[in-house]
Amino acid sequence: MLIAMDAIWILTSGGDAPGMNAALRGLVKIAASRGVEVIGVCDGYEGLVEGRTRPLTRRDGGGLAPIPEIEGLSRLGGSALGTARSDVFLTSEGRARAAVRLNGDIGLVVIGGNGSLTGAHELGREHGVRVVGIPASIDNDIGATSICIGVDTALNTIVEACDRISDTASAHRRAFVVEVMGRDCGYLAMASAIAVEADAVMFREQGRGDAEVLAQLGDTVTRSLHPNRGKKRALIIKAEGVRLPTSTIVEALQDRLDNSSYRGASVRATILGHLVRGGSPSYRDRMIAGRFALAAIRTLEGGGADEMMAWQPFQGEGSPTEDPYVSRVPLAEVLAETARLHDGTSKVTQRRVAMMRRLENVLSL
Repeated sequence: MLIAMDAIWILTSGGDAPGMNAALRGLVKIAASRGVEVIGVCDGYEGLVEGRTRPLTRRDGGGLAPIPEIEGLSRLGGSALGTARSDVFLTSEGRARAAVRLNGDIGLVVIGGNGSLTGAHELGREHGVRVVGIPASIDNDIGATSICIGVDTALNTIVEACDRISDTASAHRRAFVVEVMGRDCGYLAMASAIAVEADAVMFREQGRGDAEVLAQLGDTVTRSLHPNRGKKRALIIKAEGVRLPTSTIVEALQDRLDNSSYRGASVRATILGHLVRGGSPSYRDRMIAGRFALAAIRTLEGGGADEMMAWQPFQGEGSPTEDPYVSRVPLAEVLAETARLHDGTSKVTQRRVAMMRRLENVLSL
């Protein structure tokens, strides 16, 4: 049985991720095809609290159609609606002000990461708002989904940057430490390290002390750049969540090389930072975004709420949708698993760490 809706409201929140706009476009076009008006919320939860909205559909010959600005949106990075963090929304009073905006038979779709989905869950729990979430986070740090919008594009950006760095490193016989995003989850570092032929990788979940990290990296770099080895570069991938500053690592490795009498061998650092967030989304991110959009609309039509759309969830969590790759997972379960991802108790995290531990000797060969 389909549930009638007066409108669907959409907001993007938290850090931007390539593919957010593709999800937005998909949501608008699918809703319009079903005769449902779509309202965009500007600047995330802050905009919802303050009532900053704009229509994303228009009347067209008696039916509904997307506004012209929707066309071509899928190829753009960032968020056309804008995104912001809201201190006001963190309070119960702020959420009450936001909920007042959603009077009537309105469904809310929230595209964002852990904090955004937490806000969605609180709106549903406290005020009965019919809300569904779409996971968007380049760090891939959201529970119950194998991948989030933005991850694939971010990885491709890292790979391209590291390939360019490897070219110049090989020309000068250098070691490079490349820092990538990933404060609470080292997925980007782990996945990219394999793709870019890194000699070592560091991420928070390893749980190693500073002295152990520096000793291991020193051994790796001196072995890689040994004159008899014939190797022209060493590449180390570091997640930003590793507390040891990149500058400290570079200084320690340079001292190690100098004391080993490696003439001409030097160490440099590149911090990719927010470069990884931007850019045109990849095919995979656009495809996943569109399929999440369809599942989200169908969920709201079917009366679903307080759920997130998940891509091939681990351990079979959630309920199936008509798309065999997308499942609906209660937001409470998503947030609980996300907390486990961050504190290291998730089986997913433990499996990733174990796999990378087995590969350490392979990477450094």
